[in-house]
Amino acid sequence: MSTRLSVNLNAVAQLRNRRDLPWPSVTGIGRIALEAGAHGLTCHPRPDERHIRRSDVPELAALVAEFPGAEFNIEGYPAEDFLAIVEAAKPDQVTLVPDDPSQSTSDHGWDVAANRDSLTKVIARLKAGGMRVSLFVDPDDPRQPPLAAEVGADRVEIYTGPYGATHDDPAGAAKMLAAIAETAEAAKVAGLGINAGHDLTLFNLPQLIGLVPYIAEVSIGHGVTADALIFGMAETVRLYRQAAGNPV
Repeated sequence: MSTRLSVNLNAVAQLRNRRDLPWPSVTGIGRIALEAGAHGLTCHPRPDERHIRRSDVPELAALVAEFPGAEFNIEGYPAEDFLAIVEAAKPDQVTLVPDDPSQSTSDHGWDVAANRDSLTKVIARLKAGGMRVSLFVDPDDPRQPPLAAEVGADRVEIYTGPYGATHDDPAGAAKMLAAIAETAEAAKVAGLGINAGHDLTLFNLPQLIGLVPYIAEVSIGHGVTADALIFGMAETVRLYRQAAGNPV
């Protein structure tokens, strides 16, 4: 099984929002990514619209629908306004994150036990609408995936930010990789699919996939956007697909 690449467009949207202008086009960059072989697109419409706007979501959904086999993933905190967005867009996957609206980015996973009742209801609601549901979990807490399965999740997304933070610390990277592998194994045993995301790069992605080759999908935004400034988006997508073990 090859690991699929979903390109997160939040950073592109954040750059656009620096000016009251329509460029860079979020859908335009998304189209380049899909045409270059990205397996899908991800966005996180936050309440303050500091990057992805509500109006971007239906446009991205329509774009992804033009590419057979590509998937649209929307992530966010399951407040009612977010649920209204995803129920209108009907993405292939919804990734639920336990973010406070003031956070600059997602930086921790769910305590599933503490949120069991609310997560069970939200997941059932989304799955009734035909959407796959993934829960964001910490990389070093293998207790969470079995609980995610109990509340009805289809997948977990392992938060790889702490692994990305070890970019200049080989010993720390090895320790984080071992923790991720343990959490991934717990998810596999629980019958869940496994996604991963946050601060993955061309340099640290191959080690992750080498250790956990059954990761279904990686969602990458910051690294892809930064490298696209050097290589262009199309070439960057090809490089990340290769880093994830996909033939190019």
